[in-house]
Amino acid sequence: MAAFATPPADKTRLEEGDALTPRFDAAGLVTAVVTDMASGELLMVAHMDADALQRTIETGQAHFWSRSRQAPWKKGETSGNVLEVGELRVDCDQDAVWLRVTVAGDGAACHTGQRSCFYRRVETGAEGASLVEDDALAAPQR
Repeated sequence: MAAFATPPADKTRLEEGDALTPRFDAAGLVTAVVTDMASGELLMVAHMDADALQRTIETGQAHFWSRSRQAPWKKGETSGNVLEVGELRVDCDQDAVWLRVTVAGDGAACHTGQRSCFYRRVETGAEGASLVEDDALAAPQR
């Protein structure tokens, strides 16, 4: 497992300093927001443990921690839709990261084959809330 320094107790140093000191939650994870480098489109939200964050920094390809499988996961390892990281940012209190990426392969960032994991929107009607596929975010042309 990667070793990051313990976040400083001094909030100013944490929020304004230049040391990468991620604040992992009780499960050892930080939230990772992933957007397209060129368009800014939201592609996915996942989680990283210290090892996944370190591997992402070292390789330039996105690695995550799968909460459902309880295992490390390199995005695109089996599908070919590897996420090439163009920029990695951390939020002010270092408990979330933002990856700006280029998607290799056929351009699908979601495991369902969709371009984005956020391809459905919630609509409400007389019968309550339902999900509707958004054509703008549907699967890439194959």
